[in-house]
Amino acid sequence: MKIKKPKLIQQYIDSSARNKSRFHIYITMLVFSALFFGMFVYLTVFVSTSTVKLYNNSYNNRQEIQYKNVTRGTIYSSDGEVLAETRTDENGNEIRYYPYGSMFAHAVGYAVNGRMGIEDSANYYLMHTGASLSERVSNGIENVKNPGYNVKSTLNVRLQKVADDYLGMYNGAVVVSEVKTGRILVNLSHPDFNPATIKEDWGAITSDPANSQLLNRATQGLYPPGSTFKMITALEYYRENGENWRDYHYLCDGSITHDDYRVSCIYGTVHGELDLLGSFARSCNSSFVNIGLSLDRNNWSKTMNDLYFNRPLPTDLLSGVSSVYVGTGSTDYDIMQTSIGQGRTTMTPLHLNMITQAIANKGIMMQPYIIDEIVDEDGKVIRNYEPKEAGRVMTEQEAAFLTELMIDVVKEGTGRNLQNDHYTCAGKTGTAEFANDLNESHAWFTAFAPAEDPEICVTIIIEKAGTGVEYAVPLAKRIFNTYFGLE
Repeated sequence: MKIKKPKLIQQYIDSSARNKSRFHIYITMLVFSALFFGMFVYLTVFVSTSTVKLYNNSYNNRQEIQYKNVTRGTIYSSDGEVLAETRTDENGNEIRYYPYGSMFAHAVGYAVNGRMGIEDSANYYLMHTGASLSERVSNGIENVKNPGYNVKSTLNVRLQKVADDYLGMYNGAVVVSEVKTGRILVNLSHPDFNPATIKEDWGAITSDPANSQLLNRATQGLYPPGSTFKMITALEYYRENGENWRDYHYLCDGSITHDDYRVSCIYGTVHGELDLLGSFARSCNSSFVNIGLSLDRNNWSKTMNDLYFNRPLPTDLLSGVSSVYVGTGSTDYDIMQTSIGQGRTTMTPLHLNMITQAIANKGIMMQPYIIDEIVDEDGKVIRNYEPKEAGRVMTEQEAAFLTELMIDVVKEGTGRNLQNDHYTCAGKTGTAEFANDLNESHAWFTAFAPAEDPEICVTIIIEKAGTGVEYAVPLAKRIFNTYFGLE
């Protein structure tokens, strides 16, 4: 026999059930409202901060519309020279004209068969116009394209030409930057190509990957840094020993042997009795292997991380990741090779330039950049690119210590050819061995001037040229002389 619940109890039960149901509905509505609001906020922020990225996406059909309505803007050097502009040929077709041919190939880039360089990074602005609505309407009626925004780069034609002429048929790279801002004055890579004929030459260029013409060696090329890496080894020694670094002494007999591993100085040179200044100035491999074996590997690894090894560089430029490994798992042989920039250590010229720049800038690393301004056809500035600090990567005392070592390289050591009566220079040479033949080594040099109040930083690598002393230092001298108006 089924017992009926009293009417009041049943009403209470039904009311509770309805209240619970309403509560669940309200909760569900709140959750979905929060989700929709979150999606709206996300989309708003994403679109507002990723406009350029969205426009440059290869699946964005809006680019085709822009090409029909906008004439691609002009790219200028810092001194007002045209580096790329759109012209009309005899058949009425638009062509992209590059007055300096291959000289700015990697820095300025190209805009067909994909994009590269400034043509890529500034594509959004080059293909958007500052014309007013009435001008656009008028141009549309007359079937005339609207002018795109123009780009003023940081590149310096005189310095780029000096570097390009000297590098000549050699493969390699040159990076020149302003010490206090990070502005890139020279971004040169060989072998190069003619951006005006990239479409016609594409097959030949891409069929020879060993030549890697499209690789910007200045920002993406990874090389053993050779003796230029002794700046980092010396920095760690200073961090562990402080002012006691002046007590360091080593007797070089031309080589050093440790656990059956032997490392020789270049050409087997016997340097004799050396302090740390002499070891650095004469680039004594034996002494720096001795220093490297004495360092705390965990601390050294932290120093590498501070200097942006094994992680992306703080820049919008397309760049490679320099790599080095020092830690508890390193063998003594690994440390011997790493101490002198050999072994598994690789580095981009841009990265070495940034570290050199930080030394010159009292320990503060700047973010390198290659565009100064975006302007409309009337010269009105649409966007400014201001210098930005990447951060302090060493103390002022550490930077002063390395500067003292680098000045001595020019005064007493391997960079003596840079001595002159017009400006002082601080630098470090490097010879990066990758084969048994020393004459096939990569020639490095990185430096800044004037040493007492640095303005520019120059970093050079010349592939398979021999020593940095013989090949890279003379090019640096020409660049410095041109910058200071001596040539």
